[in-house]
Amino acid sequence: MTPAELAEVVLSAAHAVFTERGLDRSALPEETVVERPRNPEHGDYASTLALQLSKKVGVPPRELATALAEQLGRAPGIKSVEIAGPGFLNIRLDAASAGQLARTIVEAGEAYGRSDRLAGQRINLEFVSANPTGPVHIGGVRWAAVGDALSRLLRATGADVGTEYYFNDAGSQIDRFARSLLAAAKGEPAPEDGYAGAYITEIADAVRGIRPDVLELDDAAAQEVFRVEGVTLMFAEIKSSLLSFGVEFDTYFNEKDLHDRGELDLALERLREQGRVFESDGATWLRTTDFGDDKDRVLRKSNGEWTYFAADCAYYLDKRERGFERVVIMLGADHHGYIGRMKAMAACFGDDPERSLEILIGQMVNLVRDGAPVRMSKRAGTVVTLEDLVDAIGVDASRYALARYSSDSPIDIDVELWTRASRDNPVYYVQYVAARTASVGRNAAEVGLTRGDAAAFHPELLGHEKENELLKALAEFPAVVAAAAELRGPHRVARYLEELAGAYHRFYDECRILPRGDEETTDLHRARLWLNDATRTVIANGLRLLGVSAPERM
Repeated sequence: MTPAELAEVVLSAAHAVFTERGLDRSALPEETVVERPRNPEHGDYASTLALQLSKKVGVPPRELATALAEQLGRAPGIKSVEIAGPGFLNIRLDAASAGQLARTIVEAGEAYGRSDRLAGQRINLEFVSANPTGPVHIGGVRWAAVGDALSRLLRATGADVGTEYYFNDAGSQIDRFARSLLAAAKGEPAPEDGYAGAYITEIADAVRGIRPDVLELDDAAAQEVFRVEGVTLMFAEIKSSLLSFGVEFDTYFNEKDLHDRGELDLALERLREQGRVFESDGATWLRTTDFGDDKDRVLRKSNGEWTYFAADCAYYLDKRERGFERVVIMLGADHHGYIGRMKAMAACFGDDPERSLEILIGQMVNLVRDGAPVRMSKRAGTVVTLEDLVDAIGVDASRYALARYSSDSPIDIDVELWTRASRDNPVYYVQYVAARTASVGRNAAEVGLTRGDAAAFHPELLGHEKENELLKALAEFPAVVAAAAELRGPHRVARYLEELAGAYHRFYDECRILPRGDEETTDLHRARLWLNDATRTVIANGLRLLGVSAPERM
């Protein structure tokens, strides 16, 4: 029995009690939840439903809890119900009911953990969006790992998700990039406000390979060639790097398209219609202070140039016009000040920013070795890049390490820890369970042990304390996935997998799965093989949500 199924049983019992006592059934919720008590001695699950309903119907909570306990005690699969404190219900399942979960998981396969919790929500999820002026640095890699995991979680809970990379191919940073390429091609030092690093020379050389005549042009024309070709080459490299990291976007959106299609003018007109635009000192402003921003924002300068904020407005409107009800944007720690202005901007369009716009801020990441920061990339010149991180610890460890922590916390990634083949390496600890469960399956086949069909499964035999502990951990997976999606926290899945791995290791150490020597194969062996394979399923499903492999051998 899963927690969701038990919650339905509890609610059904409440309906029966209310009917018997003539209580107002409209006070009953459409659904309820059961939780694992902190102390396992208190039972398998706990419910606070009696406490929640007592005031609504004027019945003392312990009296209502007593009635619920009596009704629940008659339900199939319930071993006992105890009342604690002012009206808590502590519920114990019988072994057969608890053990059935193993079959449920194995038969569900990849579907176990998925739900329709967020069905009907259309979400645009933008992440990374690094400028095409250099390789993806380690901060952007964090968003690649977290953003991709979040997109998987949202889809696993039923949301319609569009992932998006905003390609900043317009503006002053691109001009500086082009000037830097031109200087490198001429063998000159980088401009004072330009970009440095070996990659600049590499791209400059590649552009000259495409346009051998580029240095024969005047500087303005040459710079334009370097801008167009250089940005194309740099972005192709960024896309390739992300793809090798397991991240591919549904949409790569060019900022330049907003300008070329006149979408900034359209956004300005929409904002005028809302009465939020005004002119001052020859510039065009948006009155964001009406919605809590610390100052009003310029949309168009007095010289006629658009601001970055104007492009932000147009891009937000474009997403909403494409039918996305909620826009989620992941930004680095240095963008914390954007939250207020972006929320105010959404309100200026007439939207409710609490519903239509969500901004997640990620903190800094450091790569360390021997307790000291890893030296900056030789190629990038100033930062540690995606390639540096992957070269140091691998793709799986990189993705797991970056997704394992709440994105609003700074993290240090210790090279020695994340490459160590030991239990103190979190990704190794979890992947080892994936490999061990697969190994058990192979060894079982060699001795002729199979799960058999569902009729041959005897869940009532799974009564050992460590079997029960593992089953309860497996039962939590759907709730963990739902919470991780709703709270935008992939780290919840990683931490859960580590807890599950611990429960499996304890089960494996105390509960013999395979028969020894000439020992006869029993129904208990088969039941434990179901439990082993259920664990393999959940570990694989959880790692898949993080974009990490579940190896069969290590």
